[in-house]
Amino acid sequence: MLSPRTRRSDRSTLAVNSASDTDRAKLATGVSLGFFMVCAAGRAITFFGSAQNERWMWLDAMLVLLGTATTLIGQMRRLPAQNVLAAAGICFLIGGIVQAVGAATGIPFGAFTYTEHASVLPWLLPLVWVIVVFNGRGVARLIFRPWRKTRTYGLRVIALTCVLAVTFALGLEPYAVKVNDYWLWQVNQTRWGWFGTPWICFFAWLLTALLMLAFATPFLINKKPVKSPPFYHPLMVWLTVNLVFASGVSTSRLKLALLAILGICALLFSASMAGARWSLRHPRKA
Repeated sequence: MLSPRTRRSDRSTLAVNSASDTDRAKLATGVSLGFFMVCAAGRAITFFGSAQNERWMWLDAMLVLLGTATTLIGQMRRLPAQNVLAAAGICFLIGGIVQAVGAATGIPFGAFTYTEHASVLPWLLPLVWVIVVFNGRGVARLIFRPWRKTRTYGLRVIALTCVLAVTFALGLEPYAVKVNDYWLWQVNQTRWGWFGTPWICFFAWLLTALLMLAFATPFLINKKPVKSPPFYHPLMVWLTVNLVFASGVSTSRLKLALLAILGICALLFSASMAGARWSLRHPRKA
């Protein structure tokens, strides 16, 4: 039988190991986010330089890879690695199937074709869904922190995540279609659309995000929840990607797209900060 002194020593050792793991997780998250933001800044700068855009399109692929890496590493700070990887695998699988079916049949997004500029991006698009769902959900959780203990909190987070997926597409489509010419929509351009993108595409984004969340959410729920400070990492990833979109459309004189991207970013930032400030002012209720 262990003596009280031995038990206290074991608890102290566990506490030290836990603190050390937390510090390493914070460092890994910070480093991965730093690499991602440097890549994003480099890509944004290329739009304002004299170099041809085609020479720097490979940075978009790097942005997807680094964005996925920092997203997963950040989620592993609050969830077991196996849960994060399982949820990411679900999003990747569903995203890959939907993209493949869409390219072959035009369902559910509408008829489109990839151009030679797309290069490896079609193979990386399932990772974009991982970035969208994970970070969109993180932003939604930050906004709804004041309602964490309500019965409808989970449904609110899911609903807002789906809406955020649509807002992401509002920035991605003009960036991919008009700025970089990654894919072309085979639709009647005289009809109403968003810079050549049919509106059905955005409805498909919402439904696809909802399908992913239906299967991935059980893995993203912390079974042993503890009080924690606001987690800003998903918001930073989200804003960084959208600011790259804004940089691209600004140089292509797509004023409406630029205003939409910046307006949505400002709204999300304000709502996220409001949710975070509330939880800091009411730590017992958060």
